[in-house]
Amino acid sequence: MKLRALVVDDEEFARKNLSMMLEEYCPDVEVIGEASRKEQAKAIIESSNPDVVFLDIRMPSGAEGFELLEEIENKDFLVVFVTAFKDYAIRAFNASAVYYLLKPVDIEELQLAVERVKETRSVFNETPENYSTYFDSLKDLSHNLLNNKTSNRIAISHTKGLKLVDDNTITHLEASGNCTTIYFKDGSRYLDTRTLKIYENLLNPSKFSRVHKSHIINLNMMREYVNEDGHFAVLEGDIRVPIARNRVTDFVKMLKEL
Repeated sequence: MKLRALVVDDEEFARKNLSMMLEEYCPDVEVIGEASRKEQAKAIIESSNPDVVFLDIRMPSGAEGFELLEEIENKDFLVVFVTAFKDYAIRAFNASAVYYLLKPVDIEELQLAVERVKETRSVFNETPENYSTYFDSLKDLSHNLLNNKTSNRIAISHTKGLKLVDDNTITHLEASGNCTTIYFKDGSRYLDTRTLKIYENLLNPSKFSRVHKSHIINLNMMREYVNEDGHFAVLEGDIRVPIARNRVTDFVKMLKEL
């Protein structure tokens, strides 16, 4: 079954171009409508119930897109943000585990976003309460982008859906192939499909440190540094995380400055 998509952008050329790209390069997508204004988009969502909304994040002031999401009552769709934002905004998008496309839209990135939406829809349809968590994450994203702030909360995509966590509860992260295993103070752990490099970029660098090609630690969880039979950061709970030899000097210097 095709994904039913709504394209929302106040610029006609941008709307038409994205609709054309979806129809030409994404055979699993059916564009059911286009909207240039918040009110028009809201009416189409409420009457046609799309699976995914491709939403320009500046309509035109930056707030309209998020206002639209706030005003919809039955939130059972996913959002792909289409944006010219870069830099700090990318960190906010990744922390919310949302899908985004940078303008001008790249065909391969568009196809990848569609595949990820299809996978997420499949998981969310089995566990609909994920939509509530998802839109909570979008609310965080709205607040952070519009106020140019960063958040302590991050969204983790795992096998059963989406989980919002406070980064203070994370002890460390470990690369697992192209995925990342995230460990928490309560002993639980989750496997996220994002790479450790993405987490290195989105986590607060004053709190988290990449100490090894396969490990990031929460510095607030650190108990001691030992250099017997190698170099290790010992975290609360007596968790030993290896420190790469080429990172030891910088790591020790950083510890002295904490």
